[in-house]
Amino acid sequence: MNRRYPQLEIDLSALRSNAQHIVRRCHDRHIRVCGVVKGADGLPEVARTLRQCGADELGTSRLEQVEKCRAAGIGGPWLLIRIPGLTELPDVVRLCETSLQSERVTLDALEEERLKDKQDGATKQGIAPFYYDKYQKKTIQAGELLYPEHLKAHLQDLLEWKNLILQKVYGAKGYTMEEMTAWLDTYAQQVRPYVTDTGRYLRQAQAEGKSILFEGQLGALRDLDYGIYPYTTSSNTIAAYGPIGAGLPTAKIDEVVGVVKAYSSCVGEGPFTCEWFGPEADELRQAGAEFGAKTGRPRRVGPIDLVATRYGVEVQGATNIALTKLDILSYMKEIPVCAAYEIDGEITREFPFPSVLAKAKPVMEYRPGWCCDISGVRTWEDMPAAARDYVEYVEQAIGCHIGYVSVGAERESLIVR
Repeated sequence: MNRRYPQLEIDLSALRSNAQHIVRRCHDRHIRVCGVVKGADGLPEVARTLRQCGADELGTSRLEQVEKCRAAGIGGPWLLIRIPGLTELPDVVRLCETSLQSERVTLDALEEERLKDKQDGATKQGIAPFYYDKYQKKTIQAGELLYPEHLKAHLQDLLEWKNLILQKVYGAKGYTMEEMTAWLDTYAQQVRPYVTDTGRYLRQAQAEGKSILFEGQLGALRDLDYGIYPYTTSSNTIAAYGPIGAGLPTAKIDEVVGVVKAYSSCVGEGPFTCEWFGPEADELRQAGAEFGAKTGRPRRVGPIDLVATRYGVEVQGATNIALTKLDILSYMKEIPVCAAYEIDGEITREFPFPSVLAKAKPVMEYRPGWCCDISGVRTWEDMPAAARDYVEYVEQAIGCHIGYVSVGAERESLIVR
């Protein structure tokens, strides 16, 4: 070791383990995490590891280190942990401007600002603009990343059209070809190695008799066609579309496992029939740690909605259900459930048309609570009788077998019935 300039060797696997533990503990307490990096050699690798572990921001004391990491494809937000000098301010401003993920993210935010109090709950991640670009045939296909010259010519055509929208519709600043080319050069090289013919890949796996698992991210009520429109995502989230989106449209689905919480939660805008407010909601929210992982914002919560859940089971074609977070209800003496809706004085157990949903009132029933900690239970037989009764009641109400019950976040906390 050079005594004048000592070197520090960082074990990335140990860093990853420690960072994941710290981030998890902080996020459980709704604390944001900033990973501060410094040094020269290995700086991007350390920053990338911290980002992958869930750090909300990255920070450093030197502007050139931010630029070095951004050149390696490690995006913002970045915190400059000192007051920059006057000569550096233009570069700081430039970095802030170029930290925009893409023009689609800009469009998402501009549209939400235009809607004001009529917002439909967009995440401002550019999802809706991506899909209307796709259906207007005004977007870039992943395969074009393999053909850079064609891609840049195509991008030039798209940029002219997109700038018209930014400038004429929203009165916003447009983008130059140089800005978009720099953005493309930064990120395309990272994505390019992962671009392949997924259809061929999956057909080969199918021919070899391998099992293929499709994982959906959003529930049935966020489906563009079958969800609570317009408070949906911009694509189809039900199981039937899984093979199409994955590149294997000929696949026959053997099993659909629906994931259902033991209570209700909601992110975003739109009707939520059985939503709780006040101390009752706060208690459930705290028990279930229902806060945004990135933003820390409290999620909307309430008792399980059997009407909505049954509808989700039907449109998903679910053959099995995983009931999660049953342990969260352990503090309740009675377990409330929304068994039906009342709409204009009539009781219904059928999920209504979205425009009527705002008028629906929950019809509540109550099940006996078990009032004890079940997070350590590992077999169905060891589950308290009241907890088993609750699961069986939900199972009968939604019309689908509950094959899995989770009582904690650990893998071993999943009970198979």
